[in-house]
Amino acid sequence: MKLIACNSNHPLAEAMADQLGLKLTQTTVRRFPDQEVFVEVHENVRGEDVFVIQSTSFPANDHIMELLVCMDALRRASARRITAVVPYFGYARQDRKVGPRTPITAKLVANIITSAGADRVLTMDLHAGQIQGFFDIPLDNLYSSPVIARDIQEKFKERNLVVVSPDVGGVVRARALAKRIGADLAIVDKRRERASVSEVMNIIGEVKERDCILYDDIVDSAGTLCNAAEALMKEGAASVCAYVTHGVFSGQALQRVQASALDFLAVTDTIQASDNQQHTPKVRVLSMAPLLAEAVKRISEEASVSSLFD
Repeated sequence: MKLIACNSNHPLAEAMADQLGLKLTQTTVRRFPDQEVFVEVHENVRGEDVFVIQSTSFPANDHIMELLVCMDALRRASARRITAVVPYFGYARQDRKVGPRTPITAKLVANIITSAGADRVLTMDLHAGQIQGFFDIPLDNLYSSPVIARDIQEKFKERNLVVVSPDVGGVVRARALAKRIGADLAIVDKRRERASVSEVMNIIGEVKERDCILYDDIVDSAGTLCNAAEALMKEGAASVCAYVTHGVFSGQALQRVQASALDFLAVTDTIQASDNQQHTPKVRVLSMAPLLAEAVKRISEEASVSSLFD
């Protein structure tokens, strides 16, 4: 088994390698002067089971191209099997047509990953479950909820908790976490007037004098989370914190989080933390390296991955 890291998230790749007792395969991923991507693998991979670790986070197009070029290099070097480990799958929010003459870009990205040579894909908390069907190769979609639930239980022992979905679309995700930790469920009813701008309309459920845990898969501009936190506090919540899998943090998101009613925001390391994120006191990071490393090990050994969902 070989692990290869592209440039999007070296710390996560190194942590996964440590968990597996391996060293990352020596690889050069660089740019020509005109910014064309060049990849060279410096070790023999003929007949090997190779895992390429690359989140397609900002800059998404560059990181996708690195992943594609790396897999093409491995295919031409006669790797036995290539698994694209994509902890954060970019373009996942473009999973359906939202109007006339608009694309389904998540399907396009699935097609080009397959065409580049991937034999299977390992990812985490896809924004929409149907994206699994966009791939014509095996895909394992891990969930961050076991790690998040463990952290919640350690931090909120004997507290009166309620898990809150920040929008109607995330109810299934929030309900699963609520069931896992034995908490009630509440929902924020919001309406989005245009992209990245949301307005909280109503709170469905009992949150007064309770510790509220907002749970979502992606935090981008952080407007939804911060508006939801403010609305929950107005409804009499004792405290509000948030757990989110993928910390995209575009624009003024970190400043917005720091100034919000949130006690803290916990994100995972599927996307490498920026310097600004590391210097934002309210933001905590949970490591997904042990979970991802265990999944890689089981895939390599042809063992079951489904028990990792528990």
